[in-house]
Amino acid sequence: MDCIFCGIVSGAIPSRKIYEDEYTLAFLDIANDIDGHTLVIPKKHTVNMLDCDIETLNRVMNTVRLVSNHYAENCGYDGIGILNANGKAAQQTVFHFHVHIIPRKNDDNQNAWPSFKGCNHSIDEMFEKLKMPEL
Repeated sequence: MDCIFCGIVSGAIPSRKIYEDEYTLAFLDIANDIDGHTLVIPKKHTVNMLDCDIETLNRVMNTVRLVSNHYAENCGYDGIGILNANGKAAQQTVFHFHVHIIPRKNDDNQNAWPSFKGCNHSIDEMFEKLKMPEL
């Protein structure tokens, strides 16, 4: 399999591990874009959150919470950004489910929130399109 994250899990590709358990791995992103940028992945290959089984999803999110709390409580960060993309249209570039943890300082002068250009449809149109049927 040509998956860089599976290569990291297997040890074939080196990483800077922040946390690891039987099911998940958290490691520093090599993008070198913001201090502390961390990725959390399941060790089991799954493409993204949309095809992830609930047990694996819960384990990944528990690791995200554990590492994020560590950063906030023990490493001096003021806030934590949590980012995830699912599918090429959402700008997912590595097709192994992963969650980005972006530790933030009040004075870091970083803008990690997307800047959108505006809606193409009214909120009422979108509500009618997106609401879920009653169960």
